[in-house]
Amino acid sequence: MVGSLTRVPLLAQEHVIAERKRRERISQSFLSLAALIPGLKKKDKNSVLGDAIEYLKQLQERKARLEEQVAKRTVESVKFVKKTTQFYAQDDQTSSYDENFDTQSKNPFPDIEARVSNKDVLIRIHCETNKGCISNIINEVEKLHLSVLNSNALPFRQATLYITIVAQMEDEFSMTLRDLVKTLREGLLSFM
Repeated sequence: MVGSLTRVPLLAQEHVIAERKRRERISQSFLSLAALIPGLKKKDKNSVLGDAIEYLKQLQERKARLEEQVAKRTVESVKFVKKTTQFYAQDDQTSSYDENFDTQSKNPFPDIEARVSNKDVLIRIHCETNKGCISNIINEVEKLHLSVLNSNALPFRQATLYITIVAQMEDEFSMTLRDLVKTLREGLLSFM
């Protein structure tokens, strides 16, 4: 009997210690949560939970607005491929029309693709390698009121180049994407 009486207070004491540790972990978690909530004035548990709920709702609304903005954001694309220009909508639907940009030349180069998103323009050019080709292409792009932010040229075999240009529209830029590709192609054909 004596052994069992000493055991009960020992179990009770272990239970009290375990409960104290659990409350300390909960308190630490509330402090961590309170640190994540901007503009929190009160640090009591009710205020922390209430403000955390409101903050999460605000974040969910903000996420929904941002997703809606991204969905509305249009990306337009034009690609010249040997007498056919294609427009690609954001949802990957394609509409094509035939237009003869250069009736005199049977040369498929330069192959030009342009994409626009807001004021950013991505231009991809596949052309024959000529001396001074890259600087001439950048000059032609800048003549169209586009500020070149980045360019990259990759030689393919010995006769062709793949050029990627990232540019931003200047205030004076006022042409359609189709006209941009057409004008750029005409300018490039003059020195190729």
